[in-house]
Amino acid sequence: MEKKELTKELLAGLFFFLGIFLLVTFVIILGGNKGLAQSKFQVTVFYRNVGGLMEGAPVRLSGVNVGTVDNVEFLNQEFDGRRVEVTLNILSQYRKQLENNLRFTIQTEGILGEKLIEIDVLREGPKADLKNPVIGEDPLDVEDMAEVFARAAESFTKTADQLSQIDVVGLSSVMEDSSQSLLITSRGINEVMDELQEITKKTKRLLDRVEQKVIDGNLFKVF
Repeated sequence: MEKKELTKELLAGLFFFLGIFLLVTFVIILGGNKGLAQSKFQVTVFYRNVGGLMEGAPVRLSGVNVGTVDNVEFLNQEFDGRRVEVTLNILSQYRKQLENNLRFTIQTEGILGEKLIEIDVLREGPKADLKNPVIGEDPLDVEDMAEVFARAAESFTKTADQLSQIDVVGLSSVMEDSSQSLLITSRGINEVMDELQEITKKTKRLLDRVEQKVIDGNLFKVF
């Protein structure tokens, strides 16, 4: 009985340690795939409004996951109108791709509207200094869009009202008078051009005669 109990305890201990080993192995593999065990560096971005961005949200560079949002908190003092500080954990293997002029934008993904940070590489401009806080671009605010559209609609309405108040008959009369004036002016220009053309022809005939007399040598002969 004692040997059987001992064997059971040994088997139970063996299975226990085997389970622990498998669990640790699974965590290591999963962490490697998720970048948990990889080297990272942090980037700080300031925003006015993060639009519901949460810790753990993905950070993408040209659509590729390069890190996660580590922390979102308020600044003790506003900086250039920004009051929210977002700390990003970026995988070190992508540091070289970030040696450009960058733009950090908060975007919305999926039906539920999950927030993420998209890093865009800009062709022109100075290289981003990631050792210091970076100014990010706030997410698109639906309320702001509605206000913009409302202002645009109001502007179009005012323009339409102003156009409707224009005296169309009077405007057509002015345009008719202007067209008549232009027609008279064009006729006068044509008459002047015809006269100039006639003068040119006469001058050419006179010069031809003078040239012929010079050739004949009798330009100054009277008889």
